[in-house]
Amino acid sequence: MLPPIADRFVAGESPAEALEHVRRLNDTDVKGIVNLLGEHYDDREAVAADAAEYRRLVDDIAGSGLAACISVKPSQLGLDIGEDVFRSELTAIVDAAAERDVFVWIDMEDHTTTDATLDAFETVAREHGGGVGVCVQANLRRTRTDVRRLANVPGTVRFVKGAYEPPPDIAYTDGARIDQEYRTLLEYAFEHYDGGIAVGSHDPAMIEHAKALHERYGTDFEIQMLMGVREDAQYDLADEYEVWQYVPYGERWKSYFYRRMTEGTDNLRFALRAVLQS
Repeated sequence: MLPPIADRFVAGESPAEALEHVRRLNDTDVKGIVNLLGEHYDDREAVAADAAEYRRLVDDIAGSGLAACISVKPSQLGLDIGEDVFRSELTAIVDAAAERDVFVWIDMEDHTTTDATLDAFETVAREHGGGVGVCVQANLRRTRTDVRRLANVPGTVRFVKGAYEPPPDIAYTDGARIDQEYRTLLEYAFEHYDGGIAVGSHDPAMIEHAKALHERYGTDFEIQMLMGVREDAQYDLADEYEVWQYVPYGERWKSYFYRRMTEGTDNLRFALRAVLQS
């Protein structure tokens, strides 16, 4: 059982607990992105075990009737061991998910993994004609080029500001500059993408910007937020827009919880407000 406060941000330690959380979410018209916590494995058996659990999770979601999908991390699927390991495990999960009509998100980790992640996403997305999503980070200087590259790839792109701290020579470090870049990336996507846009932000200004772009271009989009952060806003937005909540679970919850408490001032402010109002 998770301790108080942590259980606001992590659904539990088992897949059953995660899916029960999604069931409650669905009652509010919010959908669930289920993530088994784990990352940076250097042990092949640990990779295989998590990959197998994701395939079982795909079956559980498909058989449940829930509005849910899964999200995997490249380093959880063996990228630290080798790109071939990551590709093999990811392909097996995406193949299984495609058979059951379950969407798969590929999370983006630190800047050293960007090329391998985007390459793998493009390969599996083209093989299946979609059904897969990937995340891009506005704080990386390269992202404008990446977003143009992904415009014609079937699948969905999640736009976030970026939770990691890359070196200044490859990243923007000023908050206002990152916000400006985020707006610019969204503007390009809404103008040039044929849907397949996920706005991964808790920032009300960025969500309002996305809503205005939707009105201007008519491009479909969804909003994604974390479990435990601005949940009342998620329920309100779901009355009019497609909203997904990132739902983590698993025994490795401690590192995730502490990272959420320290990784960014915006998330920390929203999270503390949620705790204080509980």
